[in-house]
Amino acid sequence: MRDLNSILKEVDKSWREILKVSFSTFDEEYLDYILTSDDFFPSRENFLNAFKTLPLDKTKYILFGQDPYPRRESAIGYAFIDGKVKSIFSDKGLSKEVNRATSLRNFIKMLLLCESILSKEALTQDKIASIDKSRFCKDIVCLKNNFENNSILLLNMALIFSSKDKTKYHLKKWRGFVDRFLQEIKDKDITLILFGQASREIERFSVSKEFNKKIFPHPYNLSFITDEEVQRFFKPMNLLRD
Repeated sequence: MRDLNSILKEVDKSWREILKVSFSTFDEEYLDYILTSDDFFPSRENFLNAFKTLPLDKTKYILFGQDPYPRRESAIGYAFIDGKVKSIFSDKGLSKEVNRATSLRNFIKMLLLCESILSKEALTQDKIASIDKSRFCKDIVCLKNNFENNSILLLNMALIFSSKDKTKYHLKKWRGFVDRFLQEIKDKDITLILFGQASREIERFSVSKEFNKKIFPHPYNLSFITDEEVQRFFKPMNLLRD
């Protein structure tokens, strides 16, 4: 039988004890589910991936979305990074895979506005196809690396997904984990980026007052694309640049 240590040994050592304490908030039944079941995704090998590639001492921001993409091939352990997306762009504009992932599509369009080469009225496929994209990320790995190069840890309020009808169930189960996780890092200089209603649950935690927070609409909403506060925050990071 797998144990918790066998999962945590793969994460960066700076996170191991913090995560071990955070996992202690799960009841025995749910922890056993995580350790033994194969009906959730990202897989057991991947759902902690964000903690493998960005150490604690390099983390300045933690971005919280809701939960993983509802597709096994898409959910790879990083919020908003869709594993099914190979190319971000195509000769027709955004790639078919990006267009299917609503939140990612809107995030990319917001980044294109930050580049000041398209207006909000011109974010159509044909207009995106017509611009010079040679300086932009070609694939999703580049975008993920750019988040991490800007010291952003990509998490969700629930790190696993099994079915849409169990979304609230998993969010409830992970609530204590997130609360304890934040308590463990409250003395670090880390800003929380909260995307959407699910992540605003963090504001109910007593530890919330220990963090600076950036509260934005979820990228699933069209309003995210043209939100001026969102653009001011992300523009200096050049997340779309190759």
